[in-house]
Amino acid sequence: MAEARERIGNNILATCGTCDQVVMAVVEGVLVEGTSNKGFPTLLQLARCLKCGDGLLAVEEDYGKGWDGNPMTVWPNTQRSLSWLIPEILRRQHEEAHRCFSVKAYTATVVMVRRTLEGVCSNQGVDNRGPLMRRLEQLKESGKIDGRLFEWSQALRLLGNEGAHFSEKVVTEDDAADALALAEALMDYLYVYSTQFEKFKQRRAQG
Repeated sequence: MAEARERIGNNILATCGTCDQVVMAVVEGVLVEGTSNKGFPTLLQLARCLKCGDGLLAVEEDYGKGWDGNPMTVWPNTQRSLSWLIPEILRRQHEEAHRCFSVKAYTATVVMVRRTLEGVCSNQGVDNRGPLMRRLEQLKESGKIDGRLFEWSQALRLLGNEGAHFSEKVVTEDDAADALALAEALMDYLYVYSTQFEKFKQRRAQG
């Protein structure tokens, strides 16, 4: 705990929810949670953004070699809210993937992203009996996604497959972050941009 208290008054790099970027923040208070009997110790750091002055709560963990040096902001929530145009069931699946990411469960993150892809196919009326690869192909053949989005979705499918089966290949933080971003882009295209474009065409036709 004494080592943790030494953080007070020092600066850390963390994501500021107000600035929506990684900033320098000064630590105002600390709390250590957890023991060797309750998993890895967790360092909670209440900090103040040196750019805007707003507060944030950042977490680090000790996996046996000291604090990991990678503060993760857990408050305020820095996750981008999905549009209400995206079906609720898909938003819930994607939010669960984000929760996995927030606790650094990157393999679980990509598996949840794959489940989101399955949900997208089902919601779009694709037959659920076939393999996911074929279901994504049907989305392309029906014109609902283009070649680039199909390529993205296939990459997400393969990454999810790697996460779902035991392998020595590690799913990295970058892999998981990219999977989340690409899944959001796919859903935005299908449910947000397509809807907005249809409304635009209707207004033009009426005008």
